[in-house]
Amino acid sequence: MTLIIVAILLFSYLLIATENVTNVNKAATAVFAGTLAWILYIAYGADYVTQFHPDEYAAYMNGAATSSATVKEFIAQNVFLKYVGRASEIVTFLLATMTIVEVLANNGCFDFVMHLLKTRNSRRMLWMMALVTFLISINLDNLSTTVMMLTIMHKVIGNRRQRMIYGSAIVIAANCGGALTVIGDPAGLLLWTQESVTATNFSMTLLVPCLIAWLLPTWWIGRLLPERCDTEWIRMPYRGDDTRLNVWQRLLMLFVGIGGLWFIPSFHSITKLSPFIGALCVLAVLWIVNEIFNHRLYNSDQLLRRKVPGAMQYGVLQMMFFVMGMMLLMGVVRETGVVDWFVQQSGVYIKDTWLMGLVAGCVSAVLDNFATAITFFELADHVELNGIYWKIIAFASGVGGNILCVGSLSGIALMKLERMHVGWYFRNVGWKSLVGMLIGLAAMFVMNM
Repeated sequence: MTLIIVAILLFSYLLIATENVTNVNKAATAVFAGTLAWILYIAYGADYVTQFHPDEYAAYMNGAATSSATVKEFIAQNVFLKYVGRASEIVTFLLATMTIVEVLANNGCFDFVMHLLKTRNSRRMLWMMALVTFLISINLDNLSTTVMMLTIMHKVIGNRRQRMIYGSAIVIAANCGGALTVIGDPAGLLLWTQESVTATNFSMTLLVPCLIAWLLPTWWIGRLLPERCDTEWIRMPYRGDDTRLNVWQRLLMLFVGIGGLWFIPSFHSITKLSPFIGALCVLAVLWIVNEIFNHRLYNSDQLLRRKVPGAMQYGVLQMMFFVMGMMLLMGVVRETGVVDWFVQQSGVYIKDTWLMGLVAGCVSAVLDNFATAITFFELADHVELNGIYWKIIAFASGVGGNILCVGSLSGIALMKLERMHVGWYFRNVGWKSLVGMLIGLAAMFVMNM
């Protein structure tokens, strides 16, 4: 049964890596593989419990007779729920932050981006888009940031080839910005929630590498653009049917949403509660402010006509289910003892941590940055708090997703929106991102000598 579960893991990796060929959604693959593996695990639960949880099971039974039903109850309550809880922490945090993005976007709090894009200078346009994307993705998740910026870019840039270049810069900025903080990417969030890193130490270590991995490829691909870009008429969107907020009200909501997310690390440090509690508190406060400012709309039919972008809705659900499925799948694989066996047999991560980071970066280009990160995290269960291994893998897997656009959900969103081919992306953008990742790893190595 252990071999079957491992085979499911490897086959799911194959489907995830070839999503653009098979058209099998990676979130569906992860959820199905995770649930199927746990069903098979509990079918042979007695063997796993007696081998890996004998003391806990004896305490659970307290001298009562063992049966198949009691073994399944023990697994469901004492083994399975542990991994569900860990996954739910990440998913709930993502749900809260993505809802914050939706509330802010619906109230026009990001309309200032349109003002910044009032230029026909192609390189200035590129750097404005990249800078705004980088700064927003530091505070919010990279997928929501990417979808929002791609939507704005699509309205501004008329030329499809130029949109592919600008979109690539947005994906690079979102992934690099997300990798910089513990709340910007699910991999960093996972490390933070399991108390493997602290927020400040994590960001300070990755600051220079992430800037290199972002700035160098962005400058490089900017040379592909002509002097003047083909822009359509830029104006503030009409919002008479969904919000009547003035400038100071939008700024206040933006401060509550973004400022509240910045306070979450301090909230976690003071209360020791899971970060998703802090995110829910921020969302609740923002929701209250939203209802106060829009109370007139709640008394009319205008609020019912609000439209949530379908791409954002789909991307949000896909990310949450993908994270849940992957964490459940890796949890059941760990419970079979395969991970511990592999670590004992190889010991590679102890001998050459930097080589593991390089491998993680290359794998994430094909597989998926979160799937790669969680796999390599499992190979180093005993690394100390703020260990360099955690940061190397988080950086390499997050930035490695820029090498091929299939390596991250942000890249896949760009592929689907602009009908981009992987070959074009790698020839024009991917290899530049690879160079940026390698120089970023080299900078991290020098900083930690």
